[in-house]
Amino acid sequence: MALTVGFDLDMTLLDTRPGIKAAYQALSAATGTWIDSDLVVTRLGPPLEQELAHWYPAGRVAEMATRYRALYPEYALPGTLVLPGARESVDAVRARGGRVAVITGKYEPNARLQLDYIGLAPDILVGDTWAEGKGEALREHGAAVYVGDHLGDIRGARAADAVAVGVTTGPYGAAELAEAGADVVLTDLTEFPAWLAAFA
Repeated sequence: MALTVGFDLDMTLLDTRPGIKAAYQALSAATGTWIDSDLVVTRLGPPLEQELAHWYPAGRVAEMATRYRALYPEYALPGTLVLPGARESVDAVRARGGRVAVITGKYEPNARLQLDYIGLAPDILVGDTWAEGKGEALREHGAAVYVGDHLGDIRGARAADAVAVGVTTGPYGAAELAEAGADVVLTDLTEFPAWLAAFA
């Protein structure tokens, strides 16, 4: 069976902070509700609705999620940045005959648009999943490794009995990722191809 490696999206493969900030600013302007978009982009990872609940009453969160997702392609895609080592990491998996799975909490149609926008095409894409839910997706697709920046990503990898690889490009440092159960912690994805070669 081919090696399957899963990657988180936001702050693992892509720096989506500039675009997400712009999308939240657009939502704020459209709804007349103040949102601290600088704070929002420091805590990417959990479901959208969780973040929106900080700014909108519970009864409006579902509506605001729909509006945000509609704004996302226009405002968020142009700000997308590829993190160092991301393309090389995907290439390293493929060079070993492996499959690349992107398992993300992002709304799946927008995740696909974002990956298409920067020209990074996974073999498998699963969106709208978080923490232990990512574990279900990883198990379904037979992923042996999952790479992510968030404690929720480590929980997902552990739930799937996959090797949990943490990267410190998101909100957590090496000690926090290790304490959460990461099997290995890398500074960023520039270190991943060499780690994969040793692992394989």
